[in-house]
Amino acid sequence: MKSQSMRRGVLLGAILASGFGSSQALAASQGTLGATSTGSVTITASVPTRARLTGLSDVAFTNQDPATLASDAQDVCVWSNTATKAYTITATGSGTASAFTLSDGTTTVPYSVEWAASSGQTTGAALATGTASASLTSTATNQSCTSGPAASASLVVEIATADLGTMSAGNSYTGTLTLLVTPQ
Repeated sequence: MKSQSMRRGVLLGAILASGFGSSQALAASQGTLGATSTGSVTITASVPTRARLTGLSDVAFTNQDPATLASDAQDVCVWSNTATKAYTITATGSGTASAFTLSDGTTTVPYSVEWAASSGQTTGAALATGTASASLTSTATNQSCTSGPAASASLVVEIATADLGTMSAGNSYTGTLTLLVTPQ
């Protein structure tokens, strides 16, 4: 008898641990036979953590005076669906070891990347290639800033005068900057 009671206890424990005893599994209410019948179900939904970066524009320094710092600041939209709207930004370039460089096929020219967690900025925190920024907070209220603030961050790309001075006139220097937003 003691063995049978112990088996029942183990079986009941296994059933409860597997979720059969949870309120979610028993939440549906079944209707009864009659002229009408009403039943109900519990509906649950969730979404995974997501982020989105929009509003980026290509950067072109055309006929840049090598005696003047080349700087391009643009407002972008960063959205995160976490409760805190927090995110990090990681930048990588297309140069060797993901360096921030431009090349004409012969000469390589470095550039720098800065990020500010608010729009309208002409400077920001310097980003190191492949290294996530500190945690930042977005003010975006939807995925592409179509309502609420029109932008939530600033991207700044610069080429120093010393590096502009190494470029040959008439040559086109190109590279790709990749930005990775990770929700926090």
